[in-house]
Amino acid sequence: MRSTNFDHLEPLSPELHRLAVLAERFFSADANTSLIKSRQFAEYMVKEIAALSGNYDEQRRETTNELLRRLSREQVLTRDIASLFHAIRIKGNEATHDFTGTPSDALSALKFCRTLGVWYRRTFGRDPNFKPGPFVPPQAPSEADDAVRAELEDLREKVRHTEARLREAQASAEEQAKAREAAEELARQSVEESTVWEQSALELEADQAKLRRKLEELQSQAKAKPEHFIAEFKQAAQEAANHLDLDESDTRVLIDVQLMDMGWEADSKELRHSRGSRPEEGRNRAIAEWPTVTGPVDYALFVGLVCVGVVEAKRESIDVPSTLLQAERYARSIRLTKAELHSEGPWQDGLDEPYRVPFVFATNGRPYLRQWKSKSGIWYRDIRRPTNQAHPLSQWFSPRDLLDKLETDVDAAALGLAEENYGRGQLRPYQEEAVEAVEKAIETGQRDILVSMATGTGKTRTSIALMYRLLKHKRFRRILFLVDRKALGKQTKDALETTEMEGLLNFAQIYKVAGLDQKVPEPEDQVQVATVQSLIARITNEPDVSSRPTPATFDCIIVDEAHRGYTLDAELSESEAGYRNLQDYQSAYRQILDYFDAVKIALTATPALHTREIFGHPVYHYGYRQAVVEGYLNDHLPPRRITTALAEAGIHFDGGEEVEIVDRKTGQIELFDLPDDVDLDYDLAAFNRKVYSEAFNKIVCRAIAAEIPTSAPGKTLIFAARDTHADDVVRLLREELIDEYGASAVPHNMVMKITGSVDKTEEWILKFKNDPFPKYVVTVDLLTTGIDVPSICNLVFLRRVKSRILYDQMIGRATRLCPEIGKDHFRIFDAVNLYAELQEISDMRPVVVRPDISLGQLVGDLFRASEAEDKDWVAGQVVVRMRGLASNIDAETRENFERHTGQSPEDAIKAASTKTGEQLEAWLRSYPRAVELLQRRPVSRGDRRDGVVISHHEDELLRIEEVFGKNTTPEDYIESFERYVRENMNVVPALIAVTQKPRDLTRKELSELAGLLDEKNYSESMLRAAYGKARNADIAAHIIGFVRQAALGDPLVPYATRVEQAIAAIEASKPWTTKQKDWLRRIGRALKDKPVADPSLLDQGVFADKGGFNRISQEFDGELDAVLKQFNETIWNTPAA
Repeated sequence: MRSTNFDHLEPLSPELHRLAVLAERFFSADANTSLIKSRQFAEYMVKEIAALSGNYDEQRRETTNELLRRLSREQVLTRDIASLFHAIRIKGNEATHDFTGTPSDALSALKFCRTLGVWYRRTFGRDPNFKPGPFVPPQAPSEADDAVRAELEDLREKVRHTEARLREAQASAEEQAKAREAAEELARQSVEESTVWEQSALELEADQAKLRRKLEELQSQAKAKPEHFIAEFKQAAQEAANHLDLDESDTRVLIDVQLMDMGWEADSKELRHSRGSRPEEGRNRAIAEWPTVTGPVDYALFVGLVCVGVVEAKRESIDVPSTLLQAERYARSIRLTKAELHSEGPWQDGLDEPYRVPFVFATNGRPYLRQWKSKSGIWYRDIRRPTNQAHPLSQWFSPRDLLDKLETDVDAAALGLAEENYGRGQLRPYQEEAVEAVEKAIETGQRDILVSMATGTGKTRTSIALMYRLLKHKRFRRILFLVDRKALGKQTKDALETTEMEGLLNFAQIYKVAGLDQKVPEPEDQVQVATVQSLIARITNEPDVSSRPTPATFDCIIVDEAHRGYTLDAELSESEAGYRNLQDYQSAYRQILDYFDAVKIALTATPALHTREIFGHPVYHYGYRQAVVEGYLNDHLPPRRITTALAEAGIHFDGGEEVEIVDRKTGQIELFDLPDDVDLDYDLAAFNRKVYSEAFNKIVCRAIAAEIPTSAPGKTLIFAARDTHADDVVRLLREELIDEYGASAVPHNMVMKITGSVDKTEEWILKFKNDPFPKYVVTVDLLTTGIDVPSICNLVFLRRVKSRILYDQMIGRATRLCPEIGKDHFRIFDAVNLYAELQEISDMRPVVVRPDISLGQLVGDLFRASEAEDKDWVAGQVVVRMRGLASNIDAETRENFERHTGQSPEDAIKAASTKTGEQLEAWLRSYPRAVELLQRRPVSRGDRRDGVVISHHEDELLRIEEVFGKNTTPEDYIESFERYVRENMNVVPALIAVTQKPRDLTRKELSELAGLLDEKNYSESMLRAAYGKARNADIAAHIIGFVRQAALGDPLVPYATRVEQAIAAIEASKPWTTKQKDWLRRIGRALKDKPVADPSLLDQGVFADKGGFNRISQEFDGELDAVLKQFNETIWNTPAA
């Protein structure tokens, strides 16, 4: 059996070729059978792809749909290719189970099979430039209607036209031969005997065992190939998918399937206005070719009798946003009866001709990709307001989605938010400012919003107040609160159930909240708390469409701890996207943000560059130092550095020495003989990560036991390097505490490990927060973000981190106020010199490449990069990865590498580092086994690449000292601070206000000063400690006092003393009434915690309960503002006592 459309598949897969030809031949005899064969073609191709990519497993007994989803998740199939399989599968299933199938459906399925066949040839035939020639239509069946016959005749005319055009243009011999063969195929169809292909169909069905054996054989071959071969298949599949060329008819069929998935009735060939299709009560219909004054629109979307949108669909290669303008034109000229118009329409929008429908869409059927925004996705615009901008969607709205959108009145919501105040005392001033900034950004149409607030300043409380206001004024219908861990989700749910809003009712009593276990929110739910992991599973893995959230399920998303989850989200240029699988860079967060049509509000304490690239610059920032100065967070004392002999000298192993290695995964200890000429040296940065010393950890635990007694108030959090290291620290610290204070003072649960491996982690976190024990907790990173335990007074660092963001989050665990235990500061104990080292590290840099991408994948990227600049960029990464692997290969592999390349790995890599991208590619192609050999896992005894070296060197404590920076003494710290103040006191506005205009000092200026000094690593607690060490003067001065002393020579006086003197001076300045004196003393007491007399001070706490600033001002005859300024002036101008 021959077929111009599918003969190119025969050398690659005779089975696919035979199924495709059968589908083609049965078309003229029986559309139902043709559809079934097309479905079988698609199903077998999916299995072959799984086998060729090493993903086939007969034992799983997956359905085709399940296998399609898995291949898509594992990035073997792109979304547009998966959608073609999906379209064939749906029509084929209907033909199989309902014994239906029209010639129109069968023709569409055949064309999709042909498109998939070409893609398969380009991908797995390693023939990316394959040119298939025109599609040759099969012979028309007798029952074909006029539309099908017309389409077939159009396709035949294209065949004839292509042959003539290529002949005239003197195209290549290959192209002319394919066109001539296509024309000959048309003539041959009418005389071919049916008995041949009917017999072939019977043979194929009888030989299922042979097909299974072939798939298993392909799977075995794929598993035996080096990793980069599979990576190349994936990239070739994407490349081939990027060059699909579907005509408008094919595109419409794909769009039909997409619309049906979301609950619309859609069939662009049958459900057409010209065929009598009309809207019906209780049905949601996408009616094709609906008439307008200027010509038919591709689809009109009806919910019941009412038209809610129009869709313009173009062939896949056409830009989409420009097509949206055409859809807007149709939205003005569409022909609708009064019953078909929405009751709120038409929408004038300042136009002579108003919009008659609220929503417009344009698409070319291609799945949305950020890198090809204009050529992909479903572009959408709400045309009810002129300020609404068009943007792409990754999925169609459901009918319910559009009805919900119509219920939102954005203008009324904005007016309500502007008119309502916050209620005295409900929020702190900076929290009100954050809410105002977000609301203003929403009003201006901003869809990605970032808020930066220091850990412990109440991001959750702020977000709850924000959600309450936005829901109360109906700006949003349902809000998703997105977290990355169940513990944080439960914490948020608890906060929603305990935070009072109005009338003594908590948030969850006013608005229904769906919890972590609920898959899809109920219609009445207005907030859902969900983890990223669970939501991704519901969006991508849920086979039941009704259990899958729709794109408008949430119209607002609040992302908690937004610095997490984005490190793989570096945007790629279009040229990079051509050779790197985009999904390698797309985190779970990003998939969710792209899926939902919602305003995204991100909260974080540490906005790194990769966070800003997604959400933009913060609309509001409130930093740690600002919160400390204003009295909302505790500061830390200068870190106490624990220095041991090994920490100072490092750990050294001589060549030829026998070294013990612990396998990280199994915990098994093996011996490794160092070569005679290879020494091992580990500095402090590698302690507890690459080398483990029991002696070092024992000395550190002894120091912790001495420095943090069991009777001391508050809790201690210790950061270990890994889970097994945490176990060791728990054991050693228990021993040292017992040795120091006796067994009776140290219950077993006083020291505990809390990591992800511990049973009932959430319960232990609650115990740590609320119960006396555990008092000392060892963790790895579970408690680095988002966990609220205010009683933590001590942090201990036993491992280095390279991320300033992670470090700041670790510090943030101890910043919260806890007055019930008298906490006014916290302490840091640093055994690995982390504090000093991190002063020079910044996370304000873009993430370039995934750290776990293999050498094979990088080499595949290098081969596919088309631009010289791109090749050079990838080549640098290839060399770095080669160098890292070369240090771990065993002797046998090293010998094989030298035999293969003629060079040692070190010499080869040294030479590679000087090559251009093109030169490195040529070298790798000349020595194809080089990559395989470098990636080969060492087989020698004691693989130290994945292990931790055990040190038995003895250790001793040398000193415990306060640290002011890298190689910085207290005297150096003070000198640099005073120099900075003197150099900038007449330049920086905040310093000018503090030194020259204390009377007019505002909370905002003090906040700016705190942020400015924090950038230079100057803080009140550090200055107090430095002055205490260097000048033997332990004075509890305020940061303003230190600044004025450096600038003006003011004496350092305890801040509380200054306030008391100011109260006395103001009371003596004039005759006050008894009530006024009472208020002056209350204000003075408040100023000991909040150092600026600002009107906002009197709208908080007990002052708010008494009516706030405006009410209290009446007691001072409207002169309270002047009184507050007098406080500021007197505090800082009072002579030293």
